[in-house]
Order: sequence, then structure tokens, then C-alpha cells
Amino acid sequence: AVVTCNETTLKVEMVKTYTIRRNEDKLHLNDFTDPSCNLKSHSNETHLVAIMGLGECGTRVEEDNDNIYFRNEITSADPDQIISRHHDVEIAFSCSFPKRANLTLGFRHKNPYAFNEKGFGSFNFQFEFFQSQRFSEQVDASSYPMEVYLKQMIFMQIEATTSIPNTELFVESCRATPYDNPNSRISYTIIENGCVKDRTLQIYPGSKSQFRFGMEAFEFIGAYEEVYITCSVLLCEIGIPGTRCSQGCIRSNSWNNRRKRDAPAETRSHSISQGPLHLVRTTDTKATGPSLNLGLNLVFIIGCLLACGVVIYRSRRAKAKYQKLPMSETD
Repeated sequence: AVVTCNETTLKVEMVKTYTIRRNEDKLHLNDFTDPSCNLKSHSNETHLVAIMGLGECGTRVEEDNDNIYFRNEITSADPDQIISRHHDVEIAFSCSFPKRANLTLGFRHKNPYAFNEKGFGSFNFQFEFFQSQRFSEQVDASSYPMEVYLKQMIFMQIEATTSIPNTELFVESCRATPYDNPNSRISYTIIENGCVKDRTLQIYPGSKSQFRFGMEAFEFIGAYEEVYITCSVLLCEIGIPGTRCSQGCIRSNSWNNRRKRDAPAETRSHSISQGPLHLVRTTDTKATGPSLNLGLNLVFIIGCLLACGVVIYRSRRAKAKYQKLPMSETD
């Protein structure tokens, strides 16, 4: 059997032995209710294959002083029963992630995103964190992942660079995830359809090509210490009625269905992200001001020097197991 891990997913594949084939219709992961956790999705005639996010399909999270472990199992045991008197199949597997590692092997600051579209030529989007609401000092790329405290204000700027005059930037949506995966099943909506969803979010003045905003830092419930921010952004020609930029906060996606012009007045939506923010868990130290805590004590970097756990395959008896956007149309 082979176990493969990265920063967001866990994969296990093994040859279909006689025992596996005999119990194949009964086999399932710890969480069998999620359709994406169905073992048949990735398996083939010769191999049993399971692929899941680190926080999905019933994966358990454990830790010690040095590592964080993600554990799951493939079993034939009846999930509705507490005990069993049959010899059930259990295939246990895990990944371990060291908490301490060299920064050069860890997360890296994301460079500007470059695009090219008809009518707009080449343009870039740059997503950066700043140390204060003055937006005068950008957080240095070498300090990633950045350490922040719960409820500490974090300041972000998205900026567009283009050679086309009279254009403006529009941020349609932003969401946070505990992994560098915008499609993660675990996510938190910050902005949706141009409308603010997070009660702490503040919008700060900037040019037409900038979107400056801040919000209080938070943590995902569970064993997650990282937060990534991903936003969907686009450019529009200034002064053209009916563009997505001119519509602002809306509650539907009906604008997607309108007739497209031969000479487009807006670009497609593009997904950009930045992070991670590392949430400092402490009871005796608190943030002392609005700026980010940028200490170089870069510890607990998950996802570096990935180590795969040992696969255990056995047949056994089952054991018990300032300037706010509107919050809605009525605001």
C-alpha cells in the first residue's frame, strides 16, 4: 500500500487482495455520509484508492510536541453498530506533519497574478498584507507565515496594474480557508456578490485600482492553525453602465446572463489568494496594537517535510469506536 500526503490532501492506494474484493461493497472511510468520500470514486479494477482533504471524510487530528497526525481508516464494520461479532477489515493509515521546520521549506509568499484578455491586454493583480491601516508598509515576504492573534486587525490590499486607462478594480467575493485550497469544504465567507458578510470588515479609501480592507483575525474551529484568504476579482471600464463594477452589492448572479459586448467592458473573474496567517494560541500574551505581530519565531509550520504514516492492514474484530459595504439589499 502507498500513502501520499501534501498540504491539503491525503491519498492511499492498495492492491485489491482477496479479502478486499470479498468485502468491497462494505468498505468505507470513517465518514461515509459525504458523497465525495465514496471509495468507488477513485478506485479501479486492480486498486482500491481513497483521496480526501486533511479535514474531511472523518479524518481524526492528533498531535504531540513535535508532530500533527491526520488519521483515517478504511473498514468494513457497520457504522450503525457499536459492537461486531464478525472479522471486519480495517485498513488504518495516517500522515504526520512536523510542527517545526526551516522557513525555506515552508509556505511561500505568493507573487502577483498575471492575466491577458482581449480588450484589456496584460494586467496583474497583487494581493498583500500590510502592517497598519495607513497601508504604507507592506508585510515582508520573508516573514510568511505571519503570526497574528485572535481579534487582532489584519489589513489587506488588492491592487490591479494595467496599461489600459480608465479601468477600475472590483472585488466580487472573498473567503477564508484553513488550507491553500479555495475549494476546501471548510470555508468562511467574508464578501459575497460584492456584499460584506463579516461584521468586523472595514473598507479603507484607495484609488480605483485598489481595494483596501481590514478585519479581525479568527480561527477555524478544530485543529487548524492556518488561514488563507482567496478573493474573486475583475476589471471594468469606468463609466460603462451595467458592468459588474457599477452594480456593486447584489443578491443574485443575474448579471452573468446579460448579453456580452463585442468589445468587452469588463474582464472575467479571477481567483487570487494570499497567506497563510498563523494563529498564535496563547493565554498570557496579547496583541498590543493594530499592527501585525511579525516576530520571526516561525514555528508550527504545517506542511513542510511531509511524512507519511505507516499503513496498518489487518482483519480483526471491530472495536468500539471605514466605510462599510451594505450587509444586504435592505441596508
